[in-house]
Amino acid sequence: MMTSFFDQFMSPTLLGIPLLILALLFPLILMPNPTTQWINNRFTILQNWFLIGFTKQLFMPINMSGQKWASILTALMMLLISINLLGLMPYTFTPTTQLSMNMALAIPMWLSTVLLGLRNQPTTSLGHLLPEGTPIMLIPPLIIIETISLFIRPLALGVRLTANLTAGHLLIQLIATAAFVLLPLMPTIAMLTTTILLLLTLLEVAVAMIQAYVFVLLLTLYLQENT
Repeated sequence: MMTSFFDQFMSPTLLGIPLLILALLFPLILMPNPTTQWINNRFTILQNWFLIGFTKQLFMPINMSGQKWASILTALMMLLISINLLGLMPYTFTPTTQLSMNMALAIPMWLSTVLLGLRNQPTTSLGHLLPEGTPIMLIPPLIIIETISLFIRPLALGVRLTANLTAGHLLIQLIATAAFVLLPLMPTIAMLTTTILLLLTLLEVAVAMIQAYVFVLLLTLYLQENT
């Protein structure tokens, strides 16, 4: 029995073994198996159509050197969407509600874009720390501010994903508990609360997909600055 509403965000264990890895492997169930046929089924066609449209939209403004990131960023978004959606099912665990995991995804990807820019175009990358036409007196504080904002980017990526999913899951838990408590006391209010819960669940499905998209979109913007 839960002693706190936040217990649902704790990493579950079985016989002392964390189930986080098992939760990360669940999205593989949704991936189509490679075959020699051109067309497998409707689900595969829909998935391919979505991936092609997503990749084309995100990487259209990026030059050819940045197009190499299409596979890894598309795979990352599919991983996040699958994990987020599977986490909305009953008796499941959402790994992306853990800040440690989100930071483990955000920091290496962000650092890779920064190192890529410093390697290929160091002058342009360092030029982002100082806007053109800045007065001489404002140069030192602006460089400090831009440097801090640069290092805050991965933290913002991880915290945004964690906070949105945690808030949604916690709100669903609170409304579901309220509906369960009100059912024997005020059935009419309980039915209204249940309706709100269903609408909130639909909203969370949208949030799960949007947050994965935003996470990858911001990474492509960082990549665009450094290619």
